[in-house]
Amino acid sequence: MEGDSPDRLSFGSGANKSSSSPGGKSQPSLASGLKDFSRKFVDSEILTSKLQDWFHSLSENATSKKPAFEVPFNLTELQKFDYALEGVPFQQLIRMPSAIYASASDAAEATAYLAIEDFLHAGAKGLWETFWGLDKPMPLTVACLHSSSSKFYPAEKAISRWKLNGLCATALLLKSGRVSHSRWDQILELVLLRPDVGNLSMESTRRPSLPVIGEAIFFAIRVLLSRSLGKSNFSNKSSCVYVLLVDSQHGGVVRVEGDLSNLEVDVNRVYDCAADWLKKHSDVKVSPVDRIWNKLGNANWGDIGALQVLLATFHCMFQCIGKPKKSIEDLAAEHSFRLQKRRSEREFGSSKVNGNGSFRPHLRSYSPEIVEVDEDGSREPEGTTNLEVGSILWLEESNWQKGFQITEILVTGDHPVYVSTSLEEPRKSVLLYVGSHPSQLEPSWEDMTSWYRVQRQTKILSIMKQKGLSSKYLPELVGSGKIMHPGRCSGSRCEHPLCGTPVLVTSPIGQPLPALLSFGQFGQDDALKCCHNCLSVLHATTFVGIRHGDICPENVIRVSTKNPYYVLLGWGRAVLEERESPGPSLNLLFGSTFALQEGKLCPASDAESLIYLIYFCCGGVFPKLGSVEEALKWREKAWSKRLIQQKLGEVSPVLKAFADYVDSLCGTPYPVDYEIWLRRLGRSISGEEHGKEALISTANGRGESSGTSGS
Repeated sequence: MEGDSPDRLSFGSGANKSSSSPGGKSQPSLASGLKDFSRKFVDSEILTSKLQDWFHSLSENATSKKPAFEVPFNLTELQKFDYALEGVPFQQLIRMPSAIYASASDAAEATAYLAIEDFLHAGAKGLWETFWGLDKPMPLTVACLHSSSSKFYPAEKAISRWKLNGLCATALLLKSGRVSHSRWDQILELVLLRPDVGNLSMESTRRPSLPVIGEAIFFAIRVLLSRSLGKSNFSNKSSCVYVLLVDSQHGGVVRVEGDLSNLEVDVNRVYDCAADWLKKHSDVKVSPVDRIWNKLGNANWGDIGALQVLLATFHCMFQCIGKPKKSIEDLAAEHSFRLQKRRSEREFGSSKVNGNGSFRPHLRSYSPEIVEVDEDGSREPEGTTNLEVGSILWLEESNWQKGFQITEILVTGDHPVYVSTSLEEPRKSVLLYVGSHPSQLEPSWEDMTSWYRVQRQTKILSIMKQKGLSSKYLPELVGSGKIMHPGRCSGSRCEHPLCGTPVLVTSPIGQPLPALLSFGQFGQDDALKCCHNCLSVLHATTFVGIRHGDICPENVIRVSTKNPYYVLLGWGRAVLEERESPGPSLNLLFGSTFALQEGKLCPASDAESLIYLIYFCCGGVFPKLGSVEEALKWREKAWSKRLIQQKLGEVSPVLKAFADYVDSLCGTPYPVDYEIWLRRLGRSISGEEHGKEALISTANGRGESSGTSGS
């Protein structure tokens, strides 16, 4: 910040004041001195160097009970604030770029500034509407500060004018006319984007590093100087400045408070004077660094890091706008009432049966709040219906009813899959998926697995059926509907654990891939056949605009016949092109590169996931992956070192060639040429009559073959 003072519009405003300062100087003289002082106070690194000894002495005297700096907000304040914000519809329109790419390009940095501006505006707007009301427009705006000119620009305008490299901070400002004409004394708070806030935080206290704190203090003093000379209504009332420090995942708060009337104004030694004032006459508080954005760049508004930032913004707005219509205490006091109301709405009956065969309701409460865990560490799975081998279910859909008896529990856990036989056709076995009871709507949306496996998959399979899509490699929709329970039904509010529970019935049945692998029943021929059968399905579904999106071992079964074959299950997360869809499953092991990077599927995503599946089935080893960044790094390393190609090459040169082909498509939106690979894989499978069996038929009469003669 060289040249003229960035606060030149503000500094002249105090020149006509005639009151005396505590030091005996008249106000015009003090204003003139502060103006000259601020013009020379332009380098944060010099100030930080002047504070180095002070920083070290504070750090050496710090203990676990008494850290170097006190925190701006304690946990009780944050908890009360969290309760007050229940139900506030905060939004963020732009994702913060992932940390792995945070400093890789100008585009990532530009997105980061847009995301910060978006986050700050959404936070201030949510607080304004919650505490101050909706009857007036929000008197605040957000803009980025340019270091060389110290002018304010909306992030989008700064990026379009190629001023990205000069942006040094984002400010929450008092709105007054054009943003470019804003003044420093109108700043409520500043946000500094520093890519290393989380990495450079001190491990013991999780506080930001000393150079980062020093830079935040520098900006806080700049704002205090501008307020002392400014003409904004709130500037002379506020001696406290909040500076937010953020990177692509974390954030913290630095609070600086002090009276500048105690500042020694010596224009020949501005940094020494500022350092002395800070040590003797100011109060500096620093919060720990906590997560604000998740791995995908979405803001987690309920995290401690986000709550700290929001509470700092609330205090800044309080200083500027004045007392809100609703206080934090008033809104937080309603927490118990809201919690009790949610619990009463979610009571449901258990499936325990008493001696006379009737169901005795057992009330149980569910809430998104933190709940105590039983001493033995066990909890009943949500939506448990206690179905066992031998249980009979009656399925009702429109004008028909069908009975099914459970013969085997194929997949155990919170969301089991049952092998059942139809009471009308005892020799025919089917797969039966049971969803969640309607009273479990909210918990089921928190854990979407049940909804995807039943309701969503029913919709996808119905669309396939309507379009005439059929294949022995696809699950066949046998039936879907809701369970009828024995005894009297109490209507729409019936609390019987089975009443109205959605069910999906499909065929054929088979052995899940994980079971085959655990018993060593998956060989070279199986790898070729599994890849070929799954590719046949993916080839056919592309004609009707469907992509699977969740290819993994649990979604593949082997059907035992004279010539065993593989069926691709789990179509609940499929993407319907040109329609709203739930999006791909972010499977760190088997998800495609494009899906992990962009949060959506491209035409090559399913083929890439299939390669990871075959790699795993052929003995390939995945590292322990705990984040999207780790998953992307592993993919880049595995492909570049040809680990995947070598492993598949041990099984079949055809699979290795297919892996090489998919490698060239990783992360790109290009489609796969399925036909050539179906021909090559088909010729490598023993016992197949290539070019004769039409496996896929569509509604328009065009057949898609698994293999044709010639290549």
